Amino acid sequence: MPKVLVADDSIAVRKVAERLLTEAGFGVTLAANGEEALAYLSKERPDVVVSDVIMPDKSGYEVCAFIRGNAMLAATPVLLISGIVNDEVTKQAESCHADGVLKKPFQGTSLKDHVLELLAKRQEPAPVAVPASAPAALAPSVDAGSEPRVTEEQLATYRQAVVSLKEVEAQLQVERTRSAEWTKRVADLDAKAGRMSELESMLETEQQRSAELTAQVSKGEQLFTQVQDLERALKAEQDLTAKLKQEGQGFQKALSKVAELDATLNAERVAAAQLVQQLTGLGKAAARAKEFETQLVREEHRASEFEQRATSAEAALVAERARVGELSSKLAEAERHRLHAAELESQLAVEQQKGTEIASRLNDMEQASVKLQEIGALLATERDRNGLLARRVSEAEQAADNATKRFEDMARKLGEIAGLASQLGNGKGRS
Repeated sequence: MPKVLVADDSIAVRKVAERLLTEAGFGVTLAANGEEALAYLSKERPDVVVSDVIMPDKSGYEVCAFIRGNAMLAATPVLLISGIVNDEVTKQAESCHADGVLKKPFQGTSLKDHVLELLAKRQEPAPVAVPASAPAALAPSVDAGSEPRVTEEQLATYRQAVVSLKEVEAQLQVERTRSAEWTKRVADLDAKAGRMSELESMLETEQQRSAELTAQVSKGEQLFTQVQDLERALKAEQDLTAKLKQEGQGFQKALSKVAELDATLNAERVAAAQLVQQLTGLGKAAARAKEFETQLVREEHRASEFEQRATSAEAALVAERARVGELSSKLAEAERHRLHAAELESQLAVEQQKGTEIASRLNDMEQASVKLQEIGALLATERDRNGLLARRVSEAEQAADNATKRFEDMARKLGEIAGLASQLGNGKGRS
């Protein structure tokens, strides 16, 4: 099996060349650059070398010059390949003694045909140079009028000619063996000729797939860059989420405190309602006390009138003894009024005591009212704080919703990227 070395810095070109030459029955070795090609050539002797013209370290011209300068490799055919074939490339190929230049991308069976042509030229038998003196040496020297005689020089020449003939016969036998092998190879190639059109179409398809894979690789690199950007954005979002989580825990504590304050506020409201009821009852009691005071003033006024009338009655009694009975009745009535006045005085004392108690309770109620106002101020402050906390909780919830949406968008984009990467991996696996 002939061995072919393919050196090219493009993986797509290497894969296409390997597939074409392997299907043609060659053993293929790949090199990604000129240095790898020279390292292989220093150890192995391929039958044909196919090298790209432009490579990162050693060019194809330098590889060809290395082969021509090595006595063991000097006869190895070298086929240069290039994306641009012009006069300059052709001139440099001739200067380094390359056997030909082929344009990339390969069209049909051009690569296989060039390699087969180079192998056929290499295996053509070289013409054997027979010394010009051999015929003369083989012919006996006959002098006129003398017997034929073989000299030592002729005998040595004859022997050399016999050795040369044996070498030629051996070379001829080798060439016949090679010719038989190549005849068989040609028959095999003729048998495979029916598949050439199919292989050409497959080659065109593979070239298109190679171009698509190259575009997908470029797109994959861009997607990889986007994935790195998304990972950094995801890390920032995770940090922001952790911070929002801490703030949410603070909000939970604040909400629990707000619940406690609400419970305290409800208790204060109940106490305030009770105080209002008590104040209402005290107001009614104060109104009744005022009514009692008014009645007491009227009774005192009547008692004063009765006293005045009693005084007038006593004077009239001195003046008018005749009217004793009337005065006695009036005195009895005055006595009743006096008793009633005494009862009113006792009731007044009781009412005054009640008024004192009411005044004390009113003082307590005023203090409770002041405390209620303070509680109202605290309640207003707590309401403001609750409103602020409610706004911050709403903002936190909105931020959390936005973060959740962003996470969902990022997860969807990562899913798309993973799908594209999977497709890219499947495409590479098929290639």
